[in-house]
Amino acid sequence: MASGGHDHAPLELNRNRFPSLGEVLSRQTVAPLDLFSFYIYMRDQQRSVDYLDFWLDVSQHLALCRLYVRRLHRSVIEDTPELEKNSKRSSYILDNAGEGPSTEKEELSDQRLSAFLRSDQGSRQHSPQNSQGSNRSAHSTPGRERPPRPSFMTPETNSPNDSSSPGQTWSGDNVPKREDLTASAEKILYTYLLPGSEREIIIPQSILHNVQEAIEGPDHRSDPEVFADAKDYVFQAMERDAFPGFLQSKGLGNLVPQSMMARLIIGLISFFAAVWTAFILIFLNKSRTTRCWLILPFTVAIYFIFTHQYMLDPVLALLGLSEYTFMDFNRIREPFVKKTLRKRSFIILSMFLLADAAVCCLFIFVPGKRL
Repeated sequence: MASGGHDHAPLELNRNRFPSLGEVLSRQTVAPLDLFSFYIYMRDQQRSVDYLDFWLDVSQHLALCRLYVRRLHRSVIEDTPELEKNSKRSSYILDNAGEGPSTEKEELSDQRLSAFLRSDQGSRQHSPQNSQGSNRSAHSTPGRERPPRPSFMTPETNSPNDSSSPGQTWSGDNVPKREDLTASAEKILYTYLLPGSEREIIIPQSILHNVQEAIEGPDHRSDPEVFADAKDYVFQAMERDAFPGFLQSKGLGNLVPQSMMARLIIGLISFFAAVWTAFILIFLNKSRTTRCWLILPFTVAIYFIFTHQYMLDPVLALLGLSEYTFMDFNRIREPFVKKTLRKRSFIILSMFLLADAAVCCLFIFVPGKRL
């Protein structure tokens, strides 16, 4: 599966279906089914954003490993020009160790990358710190105090691409060392996996034991295969437990729970006030012309109740807007979602108008009787 930023998105916009979780995580989608929306959903509604952050940190670690090996490969090419004829094939293998759920092609790429890193563990004669332009003082060396990815996303960010990627953090002369790979792997272990860790996620004990043994054992491994099983388990958990709700919330609706609850409260209050006023006007034997004013509270009440029930504001949907957080609206860019919400909006508006007309006619045309 291809990886990267929004550059891949236009290639996938012609699909006549909802995207898969792999497409969302590899940033092949746009709002409201983009990675940022999924992050907000996992944080605010699913309350399990640590799982997504773990998956993103492992993907970041994989990218760091690719960058390290790519720089190492280039240093070897510079020292031994006769090997340059093999560089295209090696670079292709490194560049295609993608993100997303593991496929046979990606597993093969990760295996080759991991095999290379394990073989490099004992032989460091061509390591990046000995290559041209990579000598740095100890205080500037990224390591434990400067993790590869300080934070993929925070509430202040507006897009996944706003975050620092390995290609941005490790640029120019600031190239990663083997110690940085070890520090990155240990940070993931100590942040997410160990019992009592800061952002502990629940994974099978057997997977945790294998990861801990690989990182803290005598080999001190930091290759991508260390986290392969844990990453696949987290991906499957998100795909099973969180992603269907995300599609229903953002693909079939455009409101967040806080907005839905506010609409329900306003709708019920308006409906109670409209019914109470209608009975007063009926028992005071007011004219039908006067009772026509009941259309206003009944319309507000029924509209808000319908939008709560279907998690969709049809007017906003027809305007092409979707709610990210409470009262924060963004443009709908995914064509299939836009088409789906437009169809649902017309259906909901038709049902709303029928219900509103029926209720208003009932209270306007019923004969009055003064008590």
